[in-house]
Amino acid sequence: MNRRDALGRVALLFGGTIVGGAAFLEGCRQPDAKSVAGLSFSTDDIAFLDELAETIIPTTNTPGAKAAKVGAFMQVMVTDCYEEKDQKIFLEGMKTIDEACQKSHGHAFMKATPEQRHTLLSGIDKELKEYNTKKKKEDPNHYFGLMKQLTLLGYFTSEIGATQALRYVAVPGRFEGCVPYKKGDRAWA
Repeated sequence: MNRRDALGRVALLFGGTIVGGAAFLEGCRQPDAKSVAGLSFSTDDIAFLDELAETIIPTTNTPGAKAAKVGAFMQVMVTDCYEEKDQKIFLEGMKTIDEACQKSHGHAFMKATPEQRHTLLSGIDKELKEYNTKKKKEDPNHYFGLMKQLTLLGYFTSEIGATQALRYVAVPGRFEGCVPYKKGDRAWA
């Protein structure tokens, strides 16, 4: 049994309908939403996104974004949930990062060392911050902002991120409004 069947049966079992249940069960793509023509990610693209995410959230004493398969998560979110304009921005952003690495280091992003990747993305992050301070409501999203948001969302909602990077209680007990916090403690999932 797949998840959609299980959720559908649970809804029937409770004798009611879930508000927006059809949209929930069908995913986030609207039927009339347009997508970039021929939008697909190759295994090389997903590997690129994994390395990009790993540079943003590297492996330390906890697994990094690559272990959480954030590249595959990004691919699903971009193809299924992003509007056409943001899909174009995201895809162009991948090319922009690769070209910037070629320009500054003489080779593609995938051939760069972790230090070179970090230096490159730190510069792009500064560019993003400047862009956001001057951004008007009608201006398009910045490609690196989209990538960072998906990296964080994909990592901290993954099993690895929720259970190893954050504190996790599978079956919480009562609500405790005030929990002691010591400097260095992980946040709660």
